[in-house]
Amino acid sequence: MASEPKDFPANNPVLQATPDETTWGYITQQTMFRIKDPKASHDFYSRVLGMSLLKRLDFPEMKFSLYFLGYEDPASAPTNSVDRTVWTFGRKATIELTHNWGTESDPEFKGYHNGNSEPRCFGHIGITVDDTYKVCERFGSLGVEFVKKPDDGKMKGLDFKTFGLLAYRILCIGSLTMLIC
Repeated sequence: MASEPKDFPANNPVLQATPDETTWGYITQQTMFRIKDPKASHDFYSRVLGMSLLKRLDFPEMKFSLYFLGYEDPASAPTNSVDRTVWTFGRKATIELTHNWGTESDPEFKGYHNGNSEPRCFGHIGITVDDTYKVCERFGSLGVEFVKKPDDGKMKGLDFKTFGLLAYRILCIGSLTMLIC
């Protein structure tokens, strides 16, 4: 067993080696973040990260909105509202931004944790890019504030060009507060 790679089932006995057939076809469809200010979050996800708004759902009676974003061409989505919702929920790895109305204008609101202070429960979202250093330069030119860049802290020396991963907690982009707060 020692000769098998670490990710083989034999080296991870508590993991189900063969998924139950009832789970075949499951996908990771969305990761949800509660946001304080939709304008700031939409700016970051669309202008900085290049994601598109796939679907918006408003719930006036409960005073909140959901925004589904991802790396899909929205022109390929159905124009009918119901069909577009079904299409959106069939996309892989989307981001759902949940905005509770009024939080953006409440100076006392401190309801969301940004993951950059204790307790550090939130880890990161990984986005594959061509060159992390060029991405960081671009982010800087777009006004993104960093808590930590790729060569700072414990991740110093990791070959990000080969690794090809831009992860918020690895880079610790300071605007994470803007994204999930």
